Amino acid sequence: RVLEIEVGKSIVALKNISYNEPQFTGHFPEQPIMPGVLIIEAMAQATGILAFKSEVGKPIEGQIYMLVGVDKVRFKRMVEPGDQLRIKAEVTAVKRGIWKFKCSAAVDEKIVTTAELMCTQKAAD
Repeated sequence: RVLEIEVGKSIVALKNISYNEPQFTGHFPEQPIMPGVLIIEAMAQATGILAFKSEVGKPIEGQIYMLVGVDKVRFKRMVEPGDQLRIKAEVTAVKRGIWKFKCSAAVDEKIVTTAELMCTQKAAD
């Protein structure tokens, strides 16, 4: 869920982590933990929303925003079922159709993950 958006600049989004999500059956049955790659995916989805809203206001039919790069990822704390993940992304550059973002995810105002993400618009196959 998008909480705040400043077109061309930043987005704040929320992801409620539910016990019912399928990844928790295997990651890990005795102590369910949100896989880091899914935290990055949540960040990527937020950046895609921000990029679309910034360029044309809504998704263009036949076009998607694709994650094309992830740098400087740090996982600082575990994310567990019942947590509320607050995702922030700020645009740091837009060059030749590549959007770059500085991202963070927090639970209870404590940073759990930081990363720099890149995405671009492509025709859907």
